[in-house]
Amino acid sequence: MVVAYSGRVPAEQVVRLEDRSAGLDGVIVIHSTALGPAAGGCRLWHYPSFDQAAEDAFRLAEGMSYKNAMAGLPFGGGKAVLRHPVGDFDRSALFRAFGRAVAELGGRYVTAEDVGTRVSDMQDVAGATQHVTGLEAKPGGLGGNPSPRTAKGVFDAMKSAASFALETDLRGLRVAVQGIGNVGGELCRLLADAGAELTIADVSPARRDRVATILGARVVDVDDIAAADVDVFAPCALGGVLDERSVGAMKAKLVCGGANNQLATPDVADMLLDRGITYVPDYVANAGGIISVTAEYLDESAALVDMRVAQIGPRVATILDEARRRRLSPAVVADRMAERLIAQGVRRVA
Repeated sequence: MVVAYSGRVPAEQVVRLEDRSAGLDGVIVIHSTALGPAAGGCRLWHYPSFDQAAEDAFRLAEGMSYKNAMAGLPFGGGKAVLRHPVGDFDRSALFRAFGRAVAELGGRYVTAEDVGTRVSDMQDVAGATQHVTGLEAKPGGLGGNPSPRTAKGVFDAMKSAASFALETDLRGLRVAVQGIGNVGGELCRLLADAGAELTIADVSPARRDRVATILGARVVDVDDIAAADVDVFAPCALGGVLDERSVGAMKAKLVCGGANNQLATPDVADMLLDRGITYVPDYVANAGGIISVTAEYLDESAALVDMRVAQIGPRVATILDEARRRRLSPAVVADRMAERLIAQGVRRVA
């Protein structure tokens, strides 16, 4: 069953998702379709309440509008957030029900993997709707887990930012990576290959220790990673990690990672600026995944994806240069750029 949901956060459309028989409890937020259908992944997480899930969805959907605009994609922004059922549940049934909800939107929203979801889930969604991407790769085509391209974009963003802000390359640079799942783990591999010295933290000790053994990384507790004595902090877990406490204790001079919504509140961007910490806007750095899945949806080539991902590094340099010249936070500069692009789309539609 899909019913309308009224929230206080501005959005074009918000859809409440409920199907008790399938264990479906969540929300789809369509933030903007000014540049095209709203594209953004489906997150499955252990939210204590629906209100918390909805709040996350609103922030993530807005972030997708900005991310897609800055990446030059013909898509607006949206997000689906589902509450993880308690106890045993039929995963396929849940995602088939979610797929039916996506189908009812008639192409206004295109879904894909996100935190807590995987390719097999999207295959179940595809049984109910064509408006899904991140499916199993076909011979010679795009598909599968987009995380490697997300990690590559973050790596290129970090390399560009380190050159601009720290006047160095990545070799010998001390990087703390928070969260070593699909994106963070691949980022660690790329950084190790580039000669960076890694410090890592993850909620999964087994995953953390495996990466530490393979790459020779130093391990710290999750609660201590933001304050590690490093040059770069790379948040690659959930959002909101940059707050007054973490920024106040931070020793790194550059923040660049794969997590969405890293700033707990907008004013944290100014705190980073005041402390002389260069911040790479998350939705600019981590656009590689959405670049990949939207190209898959449009049946574009892998070469085109690689070309778009390769633009992330230079885009970061442009943002940091303007931020320095105007003495503004890079977050403010990127937001204004994205808002201009979205406004242009609104005017074209009007």
